[in-house]
Amino acid sequence: MERDAPSGAADAADAGSFDWLTLDEGEEVLWSGKPHVYSIVPALVVGIPLSLVLVGIPIVVGAYLNRENTVYLLTSEGLYRKQGILSRDVRKIGFEKVQNTSFTQGPLGTYVGYGNVDISTAGGAGVEMRFQSVPDPKSVQERINRQIRRARPGGRSEEADDERPEDVLGDILDELRAIRTLVEGEGERENEGLVPGDEPDATDGHGDAALDATDDSGTDGSSTDGDRADEPRRTRTGRRLPENEFESTRTRSRTTEDRDERTDRE
Repeated sequence: MERDAPSGAADAADAGSFDWLTLDEGEEVLWSGKPHVYSIVPALVVGIPLSLVLVGIPIVVGAYLNRENTVYLLTSEGLYRKQGILSRDVRKIGFEKVQNTSFTQGPLGTYVGYGNVDISTAGGAGVEMRFQSVPDPKSVQERINRQIRRARPGGRSEEADDERPEDVLGDILDELRAIRTLVEGEGERENEGLVPGDEPDATDGHGDAALDATDDSGTDGSSTDGDRADEPRRTRTGRRLPENEFESTRTRSRTTEDRDERTDRE
């Protein structure tokens, strides 16, 4: 069943319309409300029959005046509640003190659309403030929770609250693709045996054949050991050899040369 907009609630109000309200500098009213008009139905159910003996009249009048003199406010700095018929009772709770919020609805409130919003504070015992019988209590609780997140240090802005989950997921996927591309590029360089910034020389295109040619030139006397010491210490893939690996290669080359010379003498 569709219903009209909730009675007794407004998205924003002029602070000047509340003569009892004193706001801090920069503080503004974001939402104002009062008990739902149907919240006095229980008082009518009890008071009208008793009005025959004049007992029910004060019950009905008291419920009406209590609703008309109750105001709930949500500002950019905290929560306000004003009550009182002949006197005024104004209370404020700053967002930094709010620990938890909840809402409840009775059978009539669920059907009509009103309920209680309870606010608990850090270190407090139970409910510290109650917005009683406000229209659409779930929406009121969500408003309060959003404003609490924005008011606290490191809280998200209104634009961040409006950001869609699809946009956030897309940003995460883009970052993962960039990381994957970077990792694959590094893996290819490692498979090729290349050190970043170290490219193979064009003269080493034949790999170990170049090293064998160097050993042969030393055998026929065209090159000395001193000349070979200045040769590039690289493998087939162009990777620079460590000192110990290079010396081991030279030792094996000399052993092969000595064995060939002994064979020639025999």
